[in-house]
Amino acid sequence: MSQNHPPLPCDPYYEGVPDYMTEVYDWAYVNPRRAALLDRNLVVSTLLFLNDQRLMRRYLDAIRPGMTVWQVAHVYGDLVQRAADKVGRSGHFVLTDITPVQVEHGAAKLRDYPQASVVRADAAHFRMPQPVDLVCSFFMLHEVPDDLKHAIVDNMLDQVPVGSEALFVDYHGPAAWQPIGWLLKWVNRVLEPFAEALWRKEIRDYAREAACFEWRKETLFGGVYQVVRAKRLR
Repeated sequence: MSQNHPPLPCDPYYEGVPDYMTEVYDWAYVNPRRAALLDRNLVVSTLLFLNDQRLMRRYLDAIRPGMTVWQVAHVYGDLVQRAADKVGRSGHFVLTDITPVQVEHGAAKLRDYPQASVVRADAAHFRMPQPVDLVCSFFMLHEVPDDLKHAIVDNMLDQVPVGSEALFVDYHGPAAWQPIGWLLKWVNRVLEPFAEALWRKEIRDYAREAACFEWRKETLFGGVYQVVRAKRLR
């Protein structure tokens, strides 16, 4: 979906934002007025067909106090505060995002969490300043073109030490009996052109060194969602 009103060249909310974001996701993540309307728990719950809490729990249950956690993109609602709260004052929660408005929202939510850092960065290239215990992509991979899926998965996994893991929570190919699949097909045609790649391809197949990890996949809601864990073995 293209922008209805192209931004001025000096608009700080669009500076340095990748073309695919402004061309496809201006309505959701780039335009500050629209982001302000969408950044609510009710919106997240509606978009995830009331599966938001159990999907978030898969992520939050993997966090223990004292961990260093990198979340590769901002998520609407209160998930980032809940994740930062779980690492505790002895841990470190790092949130990155490529779009200025998402960095702004994340920083506002985490201003009272001294254990949290918010960095504007590209998930395909960002390097953590310390080893991570957990890195999470929560409904981010389906929003990027295939070449970036490869780059982001590889960059996440490259920074996972032995014994630690990466967690991917995202869309998945629905079972044939799941009627939501037909609705999602229409939504994908109109709003999410990169999403159905995850219907056809396993997340591990985007990894250059997949054999170095133990992979576990759980599907939920008739196959609409997947939770994939990659624990580094060597």
